[in-house]
Amino acid sequence: MYGADTPRKEIHSSMHHSSVKPVAVTIWHRIKYVPLFVAAIMSSLAVPSAYAIDAGMPNPPSKPTTVKCGLFVLDIVDIDDVNETFEAEIAIVATWDDPRLAFDPVDEGTDKKIFQGEFQFNEIFTGWWPQLVIINQIGRGDTNAIKISVLPNGEVTYLEQRNVRLETPMALYDYPFDIQNLRAFMIPFGNMSEEVVLEVDDRYRETTESYAKRESTVNVAGWDFLNLNMDVDSTQLQLHETAPTFSRMVTTIVLERQSWQIVWVLLFPLVVLVSMAWSTFWLDPESISDRLNISFVGILTIVAYQFVVIDNMPRNSYLTFTDTLLLVSFLITSLTIPHSLYVKSLTEHDKTSTAHQYDKICRWAFPLAYAAAIFVSFTLYKLN
Repeated sequence: MYGADTPRKEIHSSMHHSSVKPVAVTIWHRIKYVPLFVAAIMSSLAVPSAYAIDAGMPNPPSKPTTVKCGLFVLDIVDIDDVNETFEAEIAIVATWDDPRLAFDPVDEGTDKKIFQGEFQFNEIFTGWWPQLVIINQIGRGDTNAIKISVLPNGEVTYLEQRNVRLETPMALYDYPFDIQNLRAFMIPFGNMSEEVVLEVDDRYRETTESYAKRESTVNVAGWDFLNLNMDVDSTQLQLHETAPTFSRMVTTIVLERQSWQIVWVLLFPLVVLVSMAWSTFWLDPESISDRLNISFVGILTIVAYQFVVIDNMPRNSYLTFTDTLLLVSFLITSLTIPHSLYVKSLTEHDKTSTAHQYDKICRWAFPLAYAAAIFVSFTLYKLN
């Protein structure tokens, strides 16, 4: 096949190329179908869920997605003035549109898909929902019930019932004649304002307010329900080096303290105690020891009263009306001491009639000054 003069090197090279090329071509023809084969296997193993949506399902259906919210106050369990917290049972309602969840009621055999309970919500429902978090909540709280319903047009309604303890600043300037605004701040955690915008549904606003006024469970002992407001604004949360903006719904529960019980139990005895100190004006000006004993007993009792009030109020950097009343009572009672010493000195200088006259003036001057100080303090606190 080859001539005698053909070099061995050329013969070997020719045989090598002729044998390698068919093998390479065969291998290529076999492996080029491997990706298609693998894809076919993966597609055959993928069993579509009855409620599976496209790959973007964990994200909001649009930007921004409008979520209409409402917050029902089912019960106010407790209000803690000292720690400035309150415990309530609430129900959160949210509605939004997700066209990816739309379905044919004829094919599905139902006009509403319902996912009720934590198992169905966490394990079966694969759609997106806003994670509504109350940012001033203390602790985790208890979720008692949860439900999601989907209509054929893709409208989704989310309902959750929670027991929460919330931290809210309290303005106690007018205590015990104060009106408190208890607030709950709710945001769609994880979705900034560019992704999710909260709106207050007027239907929920009217229903919530009428329910709170109608149901006695909303009113905690010692308080009267006045109003409930729901508004929407925006807030920034400091997350590491960034401070993203979130849409926020603010629910405000307006309560008025039932003050007359506190007035009767706490403040009225204080006024009686101060009045008893004025009995020194009817004693003999020379009975200095009896006068001073009454004054000192009154002062010490007022100091003890002050400790009782402090234990039942939060530590504030400002004076409340009750603090001012205690201060005025302390001062007006303390003034009976220099008065007693003065009339005693008058009797020692043979001015007994002047001392008696001075006592008669103070019998009216002290009560009038005390009443005027209380009235002015109360007016100033109410105006502020």
